[in-house]
Amino acid sequence: MSTEQGPGEEVPQPAGAAGGASAGGRTSAAGSALEKSLRILEAVAAPGGPHRLTDVTTAAAVPKSSTFRILAALAEQGFVRAEGEGRYGVGPRLRGLSALVGAAEPAGVDEVLHELRRETGQTVHLALLTGETITYVRKLEADQPFRTASRVGMRMPLHTTAIGKSVLALLPAEEVRALTAAAGLPRRTPKTLTTALELEAELAAVRARGFAVDDEENEPTIRCAGAAVPGPDGRPVGGVSVTTVTFLVSRAEVEAYAPALRAAARALSPLL
Repeated sequence: MSTEQGPGEEVPQPAGAAGGASAGGRTSAAGSALEKSLRILEAVAAPGGPHRLTDVTTAAAVPKSSTFRILAALAEQGFVRAEGEGRYGVGPRLRGLSALVGAAEPAGVDEVLHELRRETGQTVHLALLTGETITYVRKLEADQPFRTASRVGMRMPLHTTAIGKSVLALLPAEEVRALTAAAGLPRRTPKTLTTALELEAELAAVRARGFAVDDEENEPTIRCAGAAVPGPDGRPVGGVSVTTVTFLVSRAEVEAYAPALRAAARALSPLL
């Protein structure tokens, strides 16, 4: 998470495909026409659009000729829109679909998030696992003298965020390796974990305590605690977090939010 005064808030999109299959994420530059189309839609809908054809090709890991052909078909159906100068943005049908999905949010999610904010007094985020990143789908701002720059729709790394690390901690080791190989472990602050050994040790600690902490690993002055939300099969579908600033809340205080955080994750599990 990031404050308005912090450095860049966007996570670079993955350039290329993973070295092996990873459930819930990109598998390879190959795949069915449907898989390619979905990856292209995801790339077009990423923040910062409209996107250049080259950027969509790289993010979706689909050959340029195929990307151009699929984009033309999607534009004809209204799911994407050619914006000129070789750029593509979200089309009206995709915006309409997004509105329908938002309106279909399971009952009870808001209540759980509001209760967590009430108990902690901090900003609350709900994010879902989307390939090699997490994407914020809900945000409740704290009643504090500061505001965070995170927003719904923002995609963030797995290895630098509390939600991301809590999700990784519940995945099989081989899947963690595939995800991190595809996205890399780029450094965002001096405290970012940038080696596989560091991350493995951190994930073991996350599993032991049942929640993760981002202690200025994603951005200076920002401290978060996050817990994974498992789906019906036990696989994490995303996670929930509380976000604070280091100059107001100590790490010990953030860790004290763990019982409320884990309770929220348990309550969200059947809803998501």
